[in-house]
Amino acid sequence: MSLTCRLFSRLAASLRPALLACGAAGLVVAGGASAQADLLKLGAGAVSLKPRGADAPVPRAPFRTEAMLKRAAPTNQWYSSLIFNEQPENIYAQPLSFRPMPGGLEVALPRKQVVPTERQDVEIHYPHRDAITIAPVAFEPGRALLAGASDWAIDISMGRAGPGAQDRFDATVAHGSPYAWFRVGRGDLRVRLPAAAERLPAPDPRMLVLRVKGAAYALFGPTGVQWEAASATEWLARLPAGKGYLAVAGLPDETAATQTLLLKHAYAAVTDTRVEWQVDRSTGDVRTTFTAKTEALEGSETTPLLGLYPHHWHGNASVAARLGPAYDTVRGKLKLLAAASFQTTARYTGFVPFWPAVPDSSPRIEELRDVMKADIRNARRMLLVMGEGPYWQGKGLLRLLKMLDVYEQQGDKEGSERLLGLLKTRVEEWFAGTDRRRYFHWDQAMGTVVGYPEEYFAVKQMNDHHFHYGYWVRAVAEIALRDPAWAARGKWGDMVDLLVKDIAFTERGKAEFPFLRNFDPYEGHSWASGIGLGESGNNQESSSEALNAWTGLVLWGEVQGDAALRDLGIWLLVTETEAVKHYWFDLYGQVFAPEYKNVDVSMVFGAKYAHNTWWIDDPRQITGINLLPMTTVSTYFASHPDYIRKNLAALKEEQKIWASRGKKVDPPDIWQDVFAKYLALADPAAALASWDRWGAVEPGESRTHTLHFLQSLAALGAPDTSITANTTFYQVFKRPDGQRNYLAYNAGKSAITVRFSNGVELAVPPGQLARSSGR
Repeated sequence: MSLTCRLFSRLAASLRPALLACGAAGLVVAGGASAQADLLKLGAGAVSLKPRGADAPVPRAPFRTEAMLKRAAPTNQWYSSLIFNEQPENIYAQPLSFRPMPGGLEVALPRKQVVPTERQDVEIHYPHRDAITIAPVAFEPGRALLAGASDWAIDISMGRAGPGAQDRFDATVAHGSPYAWFRVGRGDLRVRLPAAAERLPAPDPRMLVLRVKGAAYALFGPTGVQWEAASATEWLARLPAGKGYLAVAGLPDETAATQTLLLKHAYAAVTDTRVEWQVDRSTGDVRTTFTAKTEALEGSETTPLLGLYPHHWHGNASVAARLGPAYDTVRGKLKLLAAASFQTTARYTGFVPFWPAVPDSSPRIEELRDVMKADIRNARRMLLVMGEGPYWQGKGLLRLLKMLDVYEQQGDKEGSERLLGLLKTRVEEWFAGTDRRRYFHWDQAMGTVVGYPEEYFAVKQMNDHHFHYGYWVRAVAEIALRDPAWAARGKWGDMVDLLVKDIAFTERGKAEFPFLRNFDPYEGHSWASGIGLGESGNNQESSSEALNAWTGLVLWGEVQGDAALRDLGIWLLVTETEAVKHYWFDLYGQVFAPEYKNVDVSMVFGAKYAHNTWWIDDPRQITGINLLPMTTVSTYFASHPDYIRKNLAALKEEQKIWASRGKKVDPPDIWQDVFAKYLALADPAAALASWDRWGAVEPGESRTHTLHFLQSLAALGAPDTSITANTTFYQVFKRPDGQRNYLAYNAGKSAITVRFSNGVELAVPPGQLARSSGR
């Protein structure tokens, strides 16, 4: 049974009758003035079936066809604006962009704009501008509706009720596709231009090739199409009877060879797209297979042209010799591949839940003991952090959990027991569902879980669910390492399963939740905005918090013995890590424009990238938001230690510019602990020397965890990601003298022998962290 079916064979199947009869098993009504909402019991916990009091409801997504309304709403995707907004925002598919308008569907080929900022840097934009518009001639288009969605393609319906029948006007658009395919139920199609265009020579009479405002487009009609210039800014495609289709492409260049290539594949219209993943436990290889199905609108060619992003083609020997022309896009060069399928391979480099004790011989061991004494006194207060909603409460859980790691490893049993008790109590308060203000609500009509009190528009705009729930999933998973019975399915674990499904449901086309809500399988990273507001498309800021969420899935899958969930988490973690390396850090020099002045990006949009945050343009927080939370899994940064040094050096220069603008931040060393830990991944000794015990503490961090993190790397050495192992939880470190330290954790109930890729073996008892040293 699939990992999603395992939950819903217990939950959703019993949920439907419960909703029909209030007295059905599993549905209870919480009594008393403090909680009046209906509750659905899930193990020891419960989820509310409606918002309480004045709490904001989840928004509706009405702009879908009847068939799509039967599915959970696909929020947080590159096209989600389409289903929420009366007038949809721009949709960035790469290399093309689209916008449904009352007069038809706009199609554009975005081009680079360099936009100076008050920060004395620039943003790189690829806006939806100077679009051509495709529309039916026989009738006016209707309001755009989402008519279909596969893993990286969508169908848009803009038909309307005609005389005795529904007038069809549909378009299919896909990530990476140079084409959009249009179908019309009757009559001809109109092509409106933003300015007078020049008609270019074409290799086939079915083609119309136009250069308008510096961009070239090719339109591919059926055999027998007649191209008619109605005016300087309008063309008509006179379609033969029974052949109501048209393909529209932006051209990467105007050469005859490129035109011929796009002509060959134009009629292979995409009908379905699917991503599949596989984790090789013996090598750590994570393989992703992308497959597109097509139908031939005419002729016999069914092989599509797929546009591969840099994270698809960089270092990928399986496609290197087959790549064709390339588009200049906001994601770098998007290269065309004539194939129905392709595969990528990346490597899982491992992590362990916690690091071992700092030895008594450590030069700052007394300082660690001192901060541990101070932090345990303040532990209850440290749970609150800054807010009372699920994001800040989740950060508080991880904060105490990482302290718990240290107290356990350093042998402080009393402190460990207190921290574990505080963590369990806080989780139970939320998961019980009886608190009037703090609770989770499952909206079945939309297929989502939201938490109250609301933070960062996570309800009204469906934002950031993976950021918020990632902290909870990870926290409970790591509590389960200590007390598996408490976190078992049938106890508090059912609530964790529900949060997992909200952010990482793997069934397609279901009513309970959408497929991989936040994650975009083709772009390789997550999106944060739920309803897709803004002309630049969807966006994600804190890539590191997305990776924290996928870390939680790995942990939860492993502790529950759920191999499918564990491998899903590994695939998401590895895939998004590769995307972060390209699109947030440009580690391979394939993405950032030469005009871009910064060495990192903090905000990735569908149509731009920027060095900024949503709340402040302080350089320290701009850089730090893509680093935190810094934990044992953050060693993925360590694969490029020179970049860490480069990034921190650039930060110093950015701070000088910030100061020259008369700007200040309080405290001036804000997030100094985050940057010390980041530096420790490249230079542990320098990092330990840089950290100020009395300096600023990031709200999700503690002095205890920071100092233990820094001292651990000073003792173990910098992370060595060149070595893999045949287990989930492992890490390798290398000291300056060349000695390596090997760690492995066994979450299972039987002893295991871990084999590292360089031949080292390590025996690990159940429930233990083991260590060995060598070369």
